Amino acid sequence: QLQLVESGGGLVQPGGSLRLSCTASGFTLDYYAIGWFRQAPGKEREGLLCMSSRGAGTNYADSVKGRFTISRDNANNTVYLQMNSLKPEDTAVYYCAAEFYTGWECPPDFASWGQGTQVTVSS
Repeated sequence: QLQLVESGGGLVQPGGSLRLSCTASGFTLDYYAIGWFRQAPGKEREGLLCMSSRGAGTNYADSVKGRFTISRDNANNTVYLQMNSLKPEDTAVYYCAAEFYTGWECPPDFASWGQGTQVTVSS
């Protein structure tokens, strides 16, 4: 059974950093594109970053440009979201998603989603 599990969320002060992990089970990530998304209370889900199965990155959100980066470790079947210079407006539930897609670019949609991990930025 294909499963994604996010971890690494928590409470952090403004200006701090967190690294989220997205670990896959039931399949290998080698041929999957992975995206990171977030949803704040009362807001629509927002796409942040994506990395294609070939390692090409796509940034969906100007609000995180220069602060968030995506990386993947196929050997450990894990994708990471490094978040630096965190702001209170980054508070949200963060989700990873996967799609079997062998192109250089990221796919238009994702079929498999994790359960999310809460990130709270507050002093």
